[in-house]
Amino acid sequence: MTYDVLVDGKTHQVELERGERTWLCKVDGQAIEVDAALTARDVLSVLVSGKAYEIKRERSLQGELHMVIGSARYAVDVQDPRSLRTRRAVAGADSGPQKLKAPMPGKIVRILVSEKEEVKAGQGVVVMEAMKMQNEMKSPKDGKVQKILAAEGSAVNAGDTLAIIE
Repeated sequence: MTYDVLVDGKTHQVELERGERTWLCKVDGQAIEVDAALTARDVLSVLVSGKAYEIKRERSLQGELHMVIGSARYAVDVQDPRSLRTRRAVAGADSGPQKLKAPMPGKIVRILVSEKEEVKAGQGVVVMEAMKMQNEMKSPKDGKVQKILAAEGSAVNAGDTLAIIE
């Protein structure tokens, strides 16, 4: 299996093949033998060249994937060329206006940008409080804020559109 893995903004090509006892892995063409075992849900114990690592997978409310290795946290996006999401992105399905939606019921605490303002992908747009935690809702793409549909102090339901980025 071959994957394109984006780690903190840098893309790597990762090839995985199951060996008899270990995984044969190529990262950007460099071969690495890896012994890996799932020790708990979203926790992987990995042995590479005699060094042991514990890798934890976390997903934010916005759906962003992070890998935690020791005290280091890495933003990660894994793209499997066989997946529908990856094929749509390559075909341009992410073009055009994108809606920033509330992942769960909550209250809008702060609006970080104004309408017609240019934003970058991953830039904070709205701060929402849900379950006594404040979460920054981020722009899904580079573009311009077409419309802000939520007001500070307002209650929102899961799936409500908070802003539209064009």
